[in-house]
Amino acid sequence: MGLTRRGFQELAEVRIAEAGVLLANSMWDGAYYLAGYAVECALKACIAKLTRAEEFPDKDRAAKAFTHKLDDLLKLAGLEADQRADMPLGSVRWVNWQVVIRWAEWSRYARKTQAEAEELFAAITNPSNGVFPWIKARW
Repeated sequence: MGLTRRGFQELAEVRIAEAGVLLANSMWDGAYYLAGYAVECALKACIAKLTRAEEFPDKDRAAKAFTHKLDDLLKLAGLEADQRADMPLGSVRWVNWQVVIRWAEWSRYARKTQAEAEELFAAITNPSNGVFPWIKARW
C-alpha cells in the first residue's frame, strides 16, 4: 500500500478500527491519537482524489499536503464550501468538527483521559453527524 488515494482510504479505515479496539481496552492515549490520525488519512485521500495521473505536481501544493493540521488539510482538499453547507455554526456536525480539530500530531506524546478519547472517537464515528462518514462521502 503506497501513498495513493486508495492507500490513504485503507489506512484511515484501519486506524479508526484500531482506535476502537484501543478504546474498548481502556487504552485512551492510543485510541485518541489513532482516531485523529484516521481523519488525517481520510482528508489526504480527498487531496489525492484531486491529483491527476501523469500531472506534474505543484510544488507548493504538494508541500502543504505534508502537514498534520486537519483544518489545513480540509482546505487543501477543497472541502471548505461543503463544510460551510454541511456544518453550520452550532450544528451537531460543527460541534464534532470543533472536537476533532483539537487533535494534533503531538497528541501521541500526551496522556488522554477516557472522556477525551471517547469524545473524539464519537465526534469522528457518529453515523449521522460524525466527521469520518462526512469525509468518506467525499473521498
